[in-house]
Amino acid sequence: MKIKITGDKIFRFSAGIIVASAAVILIASVYILTTGSTEVLQRFGLDFFMGTNWNPVEGRESFGVLPYLLGTLVTSGIALLIGVPLSLGIAIFLAEMAPKAIRVPVSYLIELLAAVPSVIFGLWGLFVLRFWVLNYIEIPVNANLGWIPIFSGTPFGLDIFTAGIILAIMIIPTVASVSREVISAVPNSIREGAYSIGATKWEVIRHWVLSYGRSGILGAIILGLGRAIGETMAVTMVIGNAVGPNAMPTSLFQPGQTLPSLIANGFLEAPTPLEKSAYIGAGLVLLLLSLLINILAHILVTRVLKVKGGAVE
Repeated sequence: MKIKITGDKIFRFSAGIIVASAAVILIASVYILTTGSTEVLQRFGLDFFMGTNWNPVEGRESFGVLPYLLGTLVTSGIALLIGVPLSLGIAIFLAEMAPKAIRVPVSYLIELLAAVPSVIFGLWGLFVLRFWVLNYIEIPVNANLGWIPIFSGTPFGLDIFTAGIILAIMIIPTVASVSREVISAVPNSIREGAYSIGATKWEVIRHWVLSYGRSGILGAIILGLGRAIGETMAVTMVIGNAVGPNAMPTSLFQPGQTLPSLIANGFLEAPTPLEKSAYIGAGLVLLLLSLLINILAHILVTRVLKVKGGAVE
């Protein structure tokens, strides 16, 4: 029996291979990280996930990633708290209010920021932003609110708060660009219907436009969160790189570390197989964290917001 090969069959087969390759890459990544971290997991067990000490001295090894996991979550949380409102403001202005003469160049400028290498943000944060943050935010806040634990300590400028601000700046292009496209895709009939019943521009944007596109906006926020969690070089240059219990994020104005910065700082110089296994284990924790966040985001979109195809049901 002769099998007829058509363009549709070739396209379907090629698309299937591409989709399957994504699953293969994920499975291969999990397998490599799991096998590479077996040694440290067998030796320390749950203490690797819940421990706070990181001592690579041979004969007295102790590895725990809890401070770095919390550091990753705190810096990413700061990035979202600062970056998301700014990004939505930019997106709303460009999509709903800006004249074309401003909209086009500003849109290009925002998208251009996404192409700036992270090391450039890191250098700028190290030599410029840290002093602004130290002099105009950290010292005044610490002097007046230092009795609050999260604002305690001795401000230095290279700390968790500065790292969070750098991440906020870095996620703005992604969140703003995707949100602008989502808002622009809202049908004009939605706006016209709202205006016809006497709604103001603010009410149209708040109750109709943002509600209609909230699933897409949430997706943009998740993309930004993924960027913040996985960022390495810029964070490594401004977070202070504390080790062990000192890396616990008990204050925003103290040095810390994230999982990516931990791996970047020590993996290539790890002298023993156990220490290398510990860094690979940190990579496994980072991967599992990213997968968990994406799963929770999918549940949030499909069940909590009750959206379907980008529109409210």
